Amino acid sequence: MPYVNIKITREGASAEQKARLIEGVTALLKDVLDKNPATTVVVIDEVDTDNWGIGGESVTVRRARGA
Repeated sequence: MPYVNIKITREGASAEQKARLIEGVTALLKDVLDKNPATTVVVIDEVDTDNWGIGGESVTVRRARGA
């Protein structure tokens, strides 16, 4: 049973976009690894930019300074 965890920053991904991610990842696992879509689990975690760090600072701070 494949388990895929997608983490994205919480910035307004629509329900339709998330559904497309789930469908696309499920199809990719079927096509590439011949995994059964019925037992493929895809979880999308949305993380606040204050809680996502790159290079020692949060994404919120990086974006505020234009990085």
